Amino acid sequence: MTVRQLTPAQQRFYTVIFGTETPAGKWFDICLILAIAASVVVIMLDSIADLHLHWGRLFLQIEWAFTLLFTVEYLVRVWCVPNRRAYMLSIYGIVDLLALLPTYLSLLLPQTAPLLIIRLLRILRIFRVLRMLSLLQEANHLAAALQRSARKIFVFFALMLILTTIFGCLLYVVEGPVHGFDSIPQGVYWAIVTITTVGYGDLSPQTPVGRAIAAVGMLIGYAVIALPTGIVSAELTRAQVEGEQRERSQSRNCSNCSSVERDIHAHYCRNCGAALPRPGHEPEA
Repeated sequence: MTVRQLTPAQQRFYTVIFGTETPAGKWFDICLILAIAASVVVIMLDSIADLHLHWGRLFLQIEWAFTLLFTVEYLVRVWCVPNRRAYMLSIYGIVDLLALLPTYLSLLLPQTAPLLIIRLLRILRIFRVLRMLSLLQEANHLAAALQRSARKIFVFFALMLILTTIFGCLLYVVEGPVHGFDSIPQGVYWAIVTITTVGYGDLSPQTPVGRAIAAVGMLIGYAVIALPTGIVSAELTRAQVEGEQRERSQSRNCSNCSSVERDIHAHYCRNCGAALPRPGHEPEA
């Protein structure tokens, strides 16, 4: 990917928009987050029938004002970023674009307007603004745990699909259309809401045999509901242990004041200012 050489004007905008090291950059992100939150509040208020009836036109005007503001902001981001392709295909870039599209799509499909609530994802920038990068690290651990668990979870869902199909077919045979089980898919729907312990109550077996099958399905539901949680929890524990081991292996002791430095990029002790040994090298005695 090609990195462009920025002009002085582009560099200034880039420093403010993409950076939080300067006061201007931090205030820009804070104002952006407040604007995002305000636009989400407007969308939520507009969904209330009484408020929409009396203030719908005002809410629409405010929403278009926010959308135009965010459109200009997105275009400026694309204009001043050194690598446009990398930004536009990044998570932040995709979310920034998706936050704009529902308003324009609503001109053709009015029912898509509430999808603007996706704009709330842009508030994830608050972790960077408030220096809560450790929380992003925890999110990375969770994502890694889910990725490692993908095959096990896939097997689990395949098993659940088989079970719900079997239970749905059994209820269709036992109960039949007389009791609301008009088809096997209808029975599968019942099995899903039963095994997942949701139980809407809109469909239930009436015969003793059907109720016995339902009881078995409910017990299975309670038994399997903890299985995916255990799989992900085990992977989270593994990721946490690996992270702690990696942190211990990269930490260094200052030879002057003996304080522990865990930042692998640090060259000097933050306590006394003495030079630190390189990561993986013990200080000489």
